[in-house]
Amino acid sequence: MTSSPATPTAPAPRRTAKPARAPQTREIHPLLPKLRELYPKVFGAQALPLKLGVFHELVANHPDLLEAKALREALGQHTRSTRYLEQVAMGVPRHDLQGNPVEELAPEHVHQAIMEVVRRDRNGQSAASQAKLRMRLRNAFEASGLSRGEYAELVKPPLEAWNALLDHAYAEHGAVAAKREALLKAFEASGQTLAQFADMYGMDLNTAEDALAHAKQERASKSTA
Repeated sequence: MTSSPATPTAPAPRRTAKPARAPQTREIHPLLPKLRELYPKVFGAQALPLKLGVFHELVANHPDLLEAKALREALGQHTRSTRYLEQVAMGVPRHDLQGNPVEELAPEHVHQAIMEVVRRDRNGQSAASQAKLRMRLRNAFEASGLSRGEYAELVKPPLEAWNALLDHAYAEHGAVAAKREALLKAFEASGQTLAQFADMYGMDLNTAEDALAHAKQERASKSTA
């Protein structure tokens, strides 16, 4: 008895790999190249934080060149860009259109920029990124000149994780402030000139001067609190 030949099976269809999606790049607003041409010091290679009211100044300066609606859109894209927010996160002052610093950033604006830059960072959870974040939070807190309560009231960190990071920044600030106060007391007791004191501690003269000045400010703020 002969066995019937096996029914051939159709080969499984080959799965063709889907082409990888190209990363989407946001189209640059057509007005931004014109703004870079007109004001390269703030819209050029370095996106310096802009002074408040710059929109109205631009409209007034170029009424026939810059249409208000398009300008508002272009400025919105510019100030939401990561390269602009990086400058804000570092506390770089606001500048006029000629590139001159004119005013300090509000503490809450710096804090919001720090949060947004970290949110966009793909490596935001790495140890290096977290250390950088704590350093920026501490620097922003110190630069504000506010008490912890006043600063927290302004920035209103919304998440428990952010509160924990802010707590860490406050603690690091306290440790640094304590070292500066100890340095100031040592200087006051030494009877030496600043140059002699800096040399004895192996410090750069400018670094020592800055640390002592900062310590005096912190001492004065505590005495008036």
